[in-house]
Amino acid sequence: MPRLLAPCSKLAYTRYIRKPTIPNPNRCDIFINHRGIDTKKTISGLLYDHFNRLRLNSFLDSKSLKPGDRLFVEINAAIKECSVGVAVFSPRYCDSYFCLHELTKLMENKKRVIPIFCDIKPSELCVKDDGTCSDAEIERFQSALEEAKYTVGLTFDTSNGYALSQSYSLFYNVHQNLTLCGL
Repeated sequence: MPRLLAPCSKLAYTRYIRKPTIPNPNRCDIFINHRGIDTKKTISGLLYDHFNRLRLNSFLDSKSLKPGDRLFVEINAAIKECSVGVAVFSPRYCDSYFCLHELTKLMENKKRVIPIFCDIKPSELCVKDDGTCSDAEIERFQSALEEAKYTVGLTFDTSNGYALSQSYSLFYNVHQNLTLCGL
């Protein structure tokens, strides 16, 4: 028995049907910037799967990189090519050099960034100087983080147990932003 699509789902499906059936592997529509240990198996993974079902090429390191790929080369290329960045901030986000590097690249490339604050408030985000980065790099990271903190974003609270309903709300809001970018 064929499954009927709900009116909302049908609208979303027909809206994105114009996308090619075989995604161009060299194109990146959406770059998902996240701290893997915090969100890869929750909101970041859900976003990646949702975008791909809509035939939007999204970049998520664990799904997009292959053995032998050079991390910074591939990540920087995906950021340069993307139309939108989704930054998923989480409690251990600022502990990661990669997260801060990716966010800084998104901001320096003037990409539209949609912040998602997952179990953290914007005011709780700060760059920690552990002595491994130069002063110039710390300053670049702080500037990018401040810009993201003062961009209207979305919140995701895993403690309330409504991950699926929150996910749908996030998908809808991210889609609104993608529409503004012509995706």
